Amino acid sequence: MLEQTLAVWQTVLLSGVVLAALFVPFLFKKAEEELEIFLFICGVAAVSVSGLWSGHLLWEAVKEPVLISAAVLLLGFLFKRFGGGLMSFVHRAENALGPKAFLFCFVFLLGICSSFITAIIAALLAAEVIKGLQLSEKQKIRLAVYVCFAVGLGAVLTPVGEPLSTIVVAKLRAEPYQADFLFLLKLLGWWIIPGVLLFSALAAVLGKTKLTRIGQTVTAESNRTVLTRAGKVYLFVAALILLGEGLKPLAQKTIEHLSREVLYWINMLSAVLDNATLASIEIQPALPKDSLVFLLVSLVLAGGLLIPGNIPNIICSSKLGIKSRDWARTALPVGIACMLGYFAVLSVML
Repeated sequence: MLEQTLAVWQTVLLSGVVLAALFVPFLFKKAEEELEIFLFICGVAAVSVSGLWSGHLLWEAVKEPVLISAAVLLLGFLFKRFGGGLMSFVHRAENALGPKAFLFCFVFLLGICSSFITAIIAALLAAEVIKGLQLSEKQKIRLAVYVCFAVGLGAVLTPVGEPLSTIVVAKLRAEPYQADFLFLLKLLGWWIIPGVLLFSALAAVLGKTKLTRIGQTVTAESNRTVLTRAGKVYLFVAALILLGEGLKPLAQKTIEHLSREVLYWINMLSAVLDNATLASIEIQPALPKDSLVFLLVSLVLAGGLLIPGNIPNIICSSKLGIKSRDWARTALPVGIACMLGYFAVLSVML
């Protein structure tokens, strides 16, 4: 009886952590301004409620963010030094293609190439270019959202692109799938590439006027700004590792014995919970191919809805100074509409 009561309270408290992670940044400005610290607190609370503290988890929370934050730091200093050359190339590309075609190609190529250059590098390149374009703040937010959706989709096509795809290929390497490097491209390509094209087309709409000018320079960031951003990304990733581990008991209880259609919408939790965590729970070799498609499409789409949803969102929002509610105003309508469209098509064709 006591164990059942404790299990109920654990579920209630973990549900409260999820609700807090979802809504508190929109209700309290301080939580929005210090989102990485707030999510870190949520992660600590989730692990404490679940009773999952261990030396291994602490080591993972310390170790895993190192590569990402180091990439952010290194490329931050490289952009600080050579950013002018990048914008000269962007200017020449825009002159050759025109604003609309340039934005379309910019988003599409980053989305597709993210599966090989990684979502981290694609997001850093995207943020640096967006920062230098002659767009209003609202337009820059829209472009950043579209790029991050495209990168989140494209990165899933190979195990190099992002942790989600790495985990899925590792879990399906044995029979019956014998997943290799191109497994996800063959499984999801027909579904993912149209999504990347869609967000590229949405980005092209923003190209109504000239985006760059001759001799344009980008104001160099201070060393302190570059270091601070890398530190925030480190804390953000550590927070997501703790949050993902702490919420595993709730996720396991929630997804047991549910249909793929229900799981499709439950996977919207990946807007705040690392989608690699949900993938590690849901993806099993016993699943048929159509169910794999259902679950993976929902995970990568939902990851774009809010800033904590995936690494590209975190990097772009940090570099461009985008707040949670500003991101959500653009990402939620287009993301949910996209999820509805995919759900309808997948339900009919699979």
